[in-house]
Amino acid sequence: MKLLIITQKVDRSDDMLGFFHAWIEEFSKHCEKVTVICLQRGECDMPANVKVLSLGKEQGASRLEYIFRFYRYLWNERKNYDAVFVHMNREYVLLGGALWRVMGKKVTLWSNHYAGNFLTNIAMMFCHKVFCTSKYSYTARSKKTVFMPVGIDTELFKKENHDVKKTNSVLFLARMAPSKKAHLVIEALRILRDEGVFFTADFFGNPTPEDTPYLESLKEKVTQDSLDDHITFGNGVPHKETAQIYRAHTVFINASPSGMYDKTIFEAMACESLVLTSNLNLKGKIDDTFLFKEDDADSLAQKLKALFLLDIETREKYGKILRTSVVQEQSLSLLAERLFKELQ
Repeated sequence: MKLLIITQKVDRSDDMLGFFHAWIEEFSKHCEKVTVICLQRGECDMPANVKVLSLGKEQGASRLEYIFRFYRYLWNERKNYDAVFVHMNREYVLLGGALWRVMGKKVTLWSNHYAGNFLTNIAMMFCHKVFCTSKYSYTARSKKTVFMPVGIDTELFKKENHDVKKTNSVLFLARMAPSKKAHLVIEALRILRDEGVFFTADFFGNPTPEDTPYLESLKEKVTQDSLDDHITFGNGVPHKETAQIYRAHTVFINASPSGMYDKTIFEAMACESLVLTSNLNLKGKIDDTFLFKEDDADSLAQKLKALFLLDIETREKYGKILRTSVVQEQSLSLLAERLFKELQ
C-alpha cells in the first residue's frame, strides 16, 4: 500500500502531538510508501519509505500559502498514494475529499472528540471510513465508523526497575483548557487538604493563547485556597520524556469528558501507574477503584484518598493489571494491524 497521511504536526518533541511520530513509524512498516502532509514540521527522524511535506507554519506561511501548497502536494504526489488517512482535522477532508473521490483514492478520517457539527457530517460524507476510539465521540454515530485501539507505544511507556515514586504524589498532564477540567482536580485536592490528607500534585501542560486566562485562573485558585505548598505548575513536557513523569507519581488523574478518551490515561497505565478517570468508556474494563463520578470533586477526592491508602504490594499488583490491559487492547502495533485491514 501507498498511503497519504495528513496531520497537524510532525514533531517528536511536541508535548501534545509528539506521539504521532511513532504512529507514522509504525504505519510505515505496513506500506511500500508513506507521504505525510503536515501543517508544521519539527524534530523528526523517519524511515526511508516516509516523505514528510510541510505546509509551512514553521516558516510563517500564510493561510493562502497553506492551501496552495496543500493542493500542489495532493496533485504532485497523486501517484504515490492509494489511500488517505486524515488525522483529527476534518478541514483537510473538506478541502480534498471531492478531489480524492474523483481520483479514486480511499478516504479515511480519524476523529475522536465529543464535539461536532454539520461540517463534521459533510466531511464524513466524503469518507469511506471513519475511525475513533470512544463510543461517546461525535463520529461514533456514523455507520461508516470503525472503533480502533488508542495506539500506545508500549515500548516507550513501561515501568523501569529504578523507578521511585513520590509518596502520595498526583500527576495532571494535559493541555490547559477548560475541557480538561483541571479546576475539578484542584477542588478535589482542596477537599483532601481540608481532611488532613498529605499529598503533592504536579500539573503539566501549556494553554493555547485563548486559554491562557484559564491557566491564570487555576493558579489564582491554588493561591486563594492556600494550596501553593501542595500544587506546582509546569510547562508541557516533550512527549518522549513523559514516561518518566508518569513513573515518578503515585496516581495520574484524567477528568476529560468521555468523548475525548485521552491517550494519557493509557500511557500512565502502560507505565504501571495507578489512574483515576471519569471516562465512561472504561466502565467494566478496569476496576471501579480507578473510576470516579464525572464532574464530582468529592467523588474524585475520596477515590484518590483510597488509592493513597493502598499498600505497596497491592499498588504493584494493580499496576501490572492496568499495563496488561493496555498491551492486549490498546497498543500501537494492534492499532496499525487493525487500521490496515480497514484500509485494504
